Amino acid sequence: MNQNDFVLLVAPFKNKVFRLAKRLLISTEEAEDATQEVWVKLWNKNGSLSTYKSVEAFAMTLTKNYCLDQLKSKRTENSRIGSTVYIDKTTGLEKKMEDLDSLNWVAKIINQLPVQQRLIIQMRDIEQYEFEEIAVILDMKEAAIRVSLSRARRTIKESMTKTHNYGIR
Repeated sequence: MNQNDFVLLVAPFKNKVFRLAKRLLISTEEAEDATQEVWVKLWNKNGSLSTYKSVEAFAMTLTKNYCLDQLKSKRTENSRIGSTVYIDKTTGLEKKMEDLDSLNWVAKIINQLPVQQRLIIQMRDIEQYEFEEIAVILDMKEAAIRVSLSRARRTIKESMTKTHNYGIR
């Protein structure tokens, strides 16, 4: 496989790899490094990539494993998440600030979730992967993924409710 064929093969999911790495590692620089490492690993296997059922799933698995190894080695301590925010330009400044505040709270809550729940939220709710694809990437049963996703969403909802009620029930 030549370089052009390789680029065409990985181009459709290159941003997904970066976003997953960013969600796990939090630091943009670390996520860029992780993405580069994944591309190098894929390039080194480019002769055998056609043997994989889904190159995208394989790339996401490589990304997940690399990022988890990085987290285990304590290279990414106490970094702050940065999120891309979309705010409707027709709304008032006050609404924009509320939306931004809510998005920041959700990002903080997601960051505090266990790694597995964080991965599942990223893949399902942000990257829009199907449960079957997540099961392959994370090597889990679909039922376990659904349970973990439900727990993560419930944690986010409860935390946001508590935040927006200012602790008042």
